Amino acid sequence: MAGPRARTQAAPPAMARPVSVLLAEDEEGFVEALVIGLAREGFAVTVARDGTEALALFEATDPDLVLLDIMLPKLSGIDVCRAIRAQSSVPIIMVTAKGTEIDTVVGLEVGADDYVTKPYRLRELVARMHAVLRRAPHAADAGGGHEAKDADEGTAVTVGDVRVDPERHRVFVRGEEVHLRRKEFELLALLMSHAGRVLTRDTLIDRVWGTDYVGDTKTLDVHIKRLRAHVETDASSPTSITTVRGVGYRFEMPRGQ
Repeated sequence: MAGPRARTQAAPPAMARPVSVLLAEDEEGFVEALVIGLAREGFAVTVARDGTEALALFEATDPDLVLLDIMLPKLSGIDVCRAIRAQSSVPIIMVTAKGTEIDTVVGLEVGADDYVTKPYRLRELVARMHAVLRRAPHAADAGGGHEAKDADEGTAVTVGDVRVDPERHRVFVRGEEVHLRRKEFELLALLMSHAGRVLTRDTLIDRVWGTDYVGDTKTLDVHIKRLRAHVETDASSPTSITTVRGVGYRFEMPRGQ
């Protein structure tokens, strides 16, 4: 099973304004400690204690980042994440209990950017928060950052029956448009712009999630699985996005192209 990647931590970016965080957590012990700790780190925290309140406060406050516990009253963190993702690409970090790997995978599948496992250290959590903020579309507003970009960004690429248009952020598979989440799109565009070549797992993570990514590499596998569901004729037997065991992934170049 893929494990966590060791990364050299970059210094947090200087922030022009406090980053607003929506904390959805019902355990008062965690709430009190996080509000105090995150405030010391320069974050402005709004607290929701159940899933229904989390969605209402998300609409009301438009936060820069959502810290979302999976086990919430009234509406689960998974359902909250799914509802937020339907309308926003705001960074979401899921919080899971130790040993609940299935919840972690489901959280990533519905659009979470990263996850932490209880109990966690504040330093680790803050590092992950800064990392997802750097990769977010509005990162410049929250202190500066970058998006994964390829040299051919803006140039439409067609490989076999898949066409990706980075400039218009559109993907067509066998003539039909499919709608991808932001990281799925970036990953597909990167693989297709290097069709026929193997891209290592580290290369894919560095280019799409950033060199400061400190999360688990299973995030990449979940995104590959979702991409295959969109582009493969049979996702259980992929022929376009193939695995090179122990190395990484490759978008196959059809014969004659």
